Amino acid sequence: MRRWLDPRYLWRRAMHNLPAKVLALLVAVTLWVVATSDRRANVEQGFDVPVTVSDTTGGRGEGTRAVSGLTPATVRVTLSGRRERLQELTGDDVRAVVDVTGVPEGSFTLPVTVESPSGTSLREQRPRRVQGFVDTRLGRTLPVTLSVATPPETSVPRYSVTPDEATVRGPGRVVREVARLVSTPLSLAPGDEREAALIALDAEGQPVPGVTTSPASVTVRRLDTGELPVKAVRVVLNDPPPGLRVTSVSVQPSSVRLIAAPELLSRLREVTGVVTYREGTYTAPVTLRVPAGAQALETVNVRLTVERRPTTTPPDDDSSPGPQTGTSGP
Repeated sequence: MRRWLDPRYLWRRAMHNLPAKVLALLVAVTLWVVATSDRRANVEQGFDVPVTVSDTTGGRGEGTRAVSGLTPATVRVTLSGRRERLQELTGDDVRAVVDVTGVPEGSFTLPVTVESPSGTSLREQRPRRVQGFVDTRLGRTLPVTLSVATPPETSVPRYSVTPDEATVRGPGRVVREVARLVSTPLSLAPGDEREAALIALDAEGQPVPGVTTSPASVTVRRLDTGELPVKAVRVVLNDPPPGLRVTSVSVQPSSVRLIAAPELLSRLREVTGVVTYREGTYTAPVTLRVPAGAQALETVNVRLTVERRPTTTPPDDDSSPGPQTGTSGP
C-alpha cells in the first residue's frame, strides 16, 4: 500500500511542524491583504467630458482652420481610483482630445484620446470616435444693432454704441450664417452707461453657435437727459369724396406721438390724416397734418375698403360718414 494513501501517514505529515506552517499561512494572507488593499479601495465614477480639438497643421495651430459640427460634443468617461481622488474631479479636469492635424477640409470621423488625471485610470469611454467638419477660419465685420427695452410713450431716448461694429470669427460655413450682431437688451436711465454682450444671429433671428465676436461686448450710453415734451394723439382721417363710401377702415397705428412745446401739446387731442380714396380694398400711406411747431414720431398707414355709392339713392337721403378714426367698421 502506498504511503500517501495511508491516513495515518497523511496525519503525521500534516501535524509535522504545524506552528511553522500556520505562521507561514498567516504571513502569506497578510501580504496579500496589504498588496491588494489599494485595488480593493478603488471605486469607479463617470464624467461627461467636453471634446477639445487639437490642430497643428503646418505648425500654425488653429489660426487658419476651424472645426464645427462636432458630434457628439462630449464623451462619457468612466475613471477608476481612490474615492477621495475621484470626488475632487469634475468633467473639466479630464481631457478628451480629437486631433485633426493634417486632416483635409471637409467632414471627418476620428478617435478621441482621453487623458485621465493622475491617480486615476481609464476604465471606459463612450463613444470612442466623433464626427465633425474642418473648415477655413473666417472673420467678418458687421455693424452692431442696439437692443434696448421699449421706452415709455412720453420719452424719445438717444443712445451711443462704442464701438459701433465688431468682427465675428469662426468656421467659414458658420460665419456665413451670421446676418447681424445685436447687443443684449438693456434698460438705461438718462445718462447711464453699461456694457452689453454681443449675440450673433442668423437671418431668422436665431443665435448662431460656434462663433466668437471681437470685441465680445460694447458700451451703450444713454445720451438724453430725461423726459421730452411728447404726447400721443389719435389719428382722424379726412372724409371720402361724395361718390364713395368707406365700409372698412383700419389705421395703423391709431395714434401717433408728437413732439412740441408743452403749451401746444396741451391743446392737441387729435391730428388729421389725409388719404387718397379710391374704389377697392387697399393699403395706403396717411399724410399727417401736424400743427406748426410739432413733429410726428411715427408714420401711419391705413387699410381701406371703399365702395361706390349707388346712383339710385338721392344724396339727401344718404348722409356721408363722419371722420374716420383708427377703428374698424362700416
